[in-house]
Amino acid sequence: MTSSTCTLRLVLGDQLNTEHSWFQIVDPHVVYVLMEVRQETDYVLHHAQKILAIFAAMRDFARHLREAGHRVRYVALDDPSNRQSISENLGAMMRRYDAERLEWQSPDEWRLDAEFRSWAAQQQFATTEVDSEHFLTSRNEMAQLYAGRKQWLMEHFYRHMRRRFTLLVDAQGKPEGGQWNFDHDNRKPWPGTPAEPADTRPTHDHQALWELLQRCGVRSFGDPQAMQMRWPLNRKEALTCLDAFINSSLPHFGDFEDAMSSTSQRLFHSLLSFALNVKMLHPLEVVRSAEQAYRNGSAPLAAVEGFIRQIVGWREYVRGIYWAHMPGYDECNTLGHELPLPSWFWTGDTKMRCMHHAIGQSLQTAHAHHIQRLMVIGNFSLLAGLDPQALHRWYLGVYIDAFEWVELPNTLGMSQWADGGLIATKPYVSSGAYIQRMSDYCQGCRYDPKQKLGDDACPFNALYWDFFARHEPLLRNNTRLGMVYKQLQKMQGDQLDALRTRAKDVRARLEQL
Repeated sequence: MTSSTCTLRLVLGDQLNTEHSWFQIVDPHVVYVLMEVRQETDYVLHHAQKILAIFAAMRDFARHLREAGHRVRYVALDDPSNRQSISENLGAMMRRYDAERLEWQSPDEWRLDAEFRSWAAQQQFATTEVDSEHFLTSRNEMAQLYAGRKQWLMEHFYRHMRRRFTLLVDAQGKPEGGQWNFDHDNRKPWPGTPAEPADTRPTHDHQALWELLQRCGVRSFGDPQAMQMRWPLNRKEALTCLDAFINSSLPHFGDFEDAMSSTSQRLFHSLLSFALNVKMLHPLEVVRSAEQAYRNGSAPLAAVEGFIRQIVGWREYVRGIYWAHMPGYDECNTLGHELPLPSWFWTGDTKMRCMHHAIGQSLQTAHAHHIQRLMVIGNFSLLAGLDPQALHRWYLGVYIDAFEWVELPNTLGMSQWADGGLIATKPYVSSGAYIQRMSDYCQGCRYDPKQKLGDDACPFNALYWDFFARHEPLLRNNTRLGMVYKQLQKMQGDQLDALRTRAKDVRARLEQL
C-alpha cells in the first residue's frame, strides 16, 4: 500500500465509541491503531480493576472493528515491537505502513493533548485532530459562558444545559415541577427497604489478562477480582446496564442518592460512569432514557432530575472547569495542606468504621458513590489537612471511572477546596453527625460520633472545629459560614483549646486511627 492511500487513526482506551462517524464507513485505506502501553498504566498507581477493565474493553472494541470489516493494528502490552509510549509507537507504525496521514480524536486529558500536539508539530507527515463526538459542550464553552465571573457556579450552567437540550422543561423553557433543583428531596438515609436491586451486570473472567500484567511487571493496588469482573466491556453490555438502572434503580435513586450503608455497595446508583467515561454510552442517550422514565410515570421527578443533574450538569461542568484552568489547576493548594496520606488508604485498615468501609469498598470494587468520595473520604482528608495533590493521585488511581478531566476538579475543587472556592461556595466538611445521619457506619464503630473529646471521640468532631479555627482568616467572611463562626466564637477559651488539642493529637497519629 502506498503512502498516498494509507491513513492511521489512533483510538485511545477511553474512546471506545462505536457510534463515532469514523466507524460508519469501512475504508480499506484506513488502519485503526489501539495500544496497551506502560505510559498509561504507570503515570499514577492504578487500581488493578481499572487497568483490567480498560484493556479488556479495548480488546473487545478491536474485535468489534475487525468483525465490522475495519483494518486494526492492536499492540498488546507484551508485543515485542511495543515501545511502551504512544507517540513512539505511532512513529514506528507510520514508517511500517508507509502512511502519509495520522488522525486522532481529541484526548480528554491535558497531558496527552499537549504531548500529541507537540509531537505532531515535529513530524513530516500530515496530522489531523477530530472531535470525539461524545460531550455536549466544547472544551472552551464554559470559559466563554463564565467570562468575567469570579465564581463559576454550576447551577447557572445546569439551567443553561437543561434549556439547550430541552430536558425536563416545558415549551416556554420553564422547569418541570416549577423548580430546577430537587436536591432537598434527595437526602434520605436508607432504612434497608426497599431492597437493593439484584446486580445484573455482566461477569467477565480476566485471569489471563491479569497474568499478563503481572508478567510485564505492571504495578497496581486493590482487589483485581480478575475472574469475576462486573464492568461492561462494550456498548451492548453498557446499554443493558442502562436499561437495568432505569427499570430497577432509578425510581428510588433520588430518595437515597446520598445514603450510605455498610450492607450495600451499590444501593440505587447506576454504576454507568465507567461506560460513560470510556464512551460506550453517550450522555444524551442516558439522560433521555431517564427523562422518558419520568414522562411515562415509572420514575419520580426528583429522582430523574437528580440523575440528569449529575450528567448534563455536573459532568459537563467539571470538564469545562478542567479545560479552562489547565495547566496549573492540578497544583492548586489554597489551604496549604501537606500531610501525607496514611498507609491505610491502600489497605482500609483503620478503626474509623466509615473510612474503613468507604476505602475498603473502593479497594475491593474500584468504585464508591459520590457521597462516600466527598463526605467520608474527602471530608476526612480536608479536615485532617492531607496533601491535596497526593489525594488527587489516589482518587485518579483507585476509581474505575477516574480520568483526570473529571476527577481533578472534583478532588481539588469540590472535595478539597484547594482552588479557593472557584467551584464550591464553601468547603464541604462535616462533623460525625452527618455521617451518622446518612449511614449505618457509626454503629459498632470504635469512636463515638456524639463525643468531641477523649480517646473514644469521633475524630471528625474535633477536626471539624479545628479546621475552621485554623483557616479563620481565609473563611470567616464567607457568607455561607456565618453560623459556623458564630458557634466558634461561643467556644472561645477552654472548650476550643481542648478541641484543638484533640485535633492536633489526631493529626499527629493518623496512622493509628
